[in-house]
Amino acid sequence: MKVIAITGASAGVGRATAREFGKLGASVGLLARGRDGLEAAKREVEEAGGRALVLPTDVADPQQVEDAAAALEEAFGPLDVWVNNAMTSVFARFWEIEPDEFKRATEVTYLGTVNGTRTALRRMLPRDRGTIVQVGSALAYRGIPLQSAYCGAKHAIKGFTESVRTELMHEGSSVRLTMVQMPALNTPQFSTVRTRLPRHPQPVPPIYQPEVAAHAIVWAARHPRRELWVGRSTPVVIAGNRVAPGIGDRYLARTGFDSQQTDQPVNGDRPDNLFEPVPGDHGAHWEFDDQAAKSSIELWVSRHRRALLGAAAGVGVVAARLAARE
Repeated sequence: MKVIAITGASAGVGRATAREFGKLGASVGLLARGRDGLEAAKREVEEAGGRALVLPTDVADPQQVEDAAAALEEAFGPLDVWVNNAMTSVFARFWEIEPDEFKRATEVTYLGTVNGTRTALRRMLPRDRGTIVQVGSALAYRGIPLQSAYCGAKHAIKGFTESVRTELMHEGSSVRLTMVQMPALNTPQFSTVRTRLPRHPQPVPPIYQPEVAAHAIVWAARHPRRELWVGRSTPVVIAGNRVAPGIGDRYLARTGFDSQQTDQPVNGDRPDNLFEPVPGDHGAHWEFDDQAAKSSIELWVSRHRRALLGAAAGVGVVAARLAARE
């Protein structure tokens, strides 16, 4: 694993992921619209021990994505891993979102993933190697209020990924396609996405630091896994929606509005990143450091599930033998 492309690399999960790959000595292509954040990410990757290339890119434009990939390979060599992470959204009731706003959120979050996947496959398929990591969410399985554009995009990414994966399997390709489903994360998106809420948007607890997500992405890039779930809330949400989706509907209708807002009024004139990047370097974290977990037991269990299952099976065999002797 030598050459990595990360979309949405200027802030949040993408920023943290770039640092993690830098620690492995990787050469990282940093794709996002905001140059300030990209330049800061480049410094962090290089300080961690890797190399980095700033590639200002709007992932909604397939030609820009293609040009970024070409520049990355020209600078660092053949692409090994592509991470689709870029997103934007609108916090509002669906009927309060204008058509152009919904379209833009979908073009960046969903079609940006489609564009990145297509560009990566153009390079990986002829070489018969490489890994594409889709950064997903528990919301790829369970829609919640006030995030119809984001939930719709993450659901679409999941279906798209499953479709392309089966096509790769049919072709006997060695290119891997995996999806990492995330919990609520302490990232700057809550201060940069467009909102029409009366109070400031916030992640719904339990909250995790973006480094937890970054560790999962790097691990998924290096290990064959169809899907990886991060955080204790993610399996609960996914399992709960499978068993009792109607109960989830009623619960979210009752609690989903207040739980996604702080008690602070939002500045209705604040800039947002829906159509243009917000100037400045926004880093990987937002303001919930004191509430955000730095590790995930569930992620550890998921990463080591084969060893744990093997150990459990061994204990079962020993117990059966002991019982037979009695």
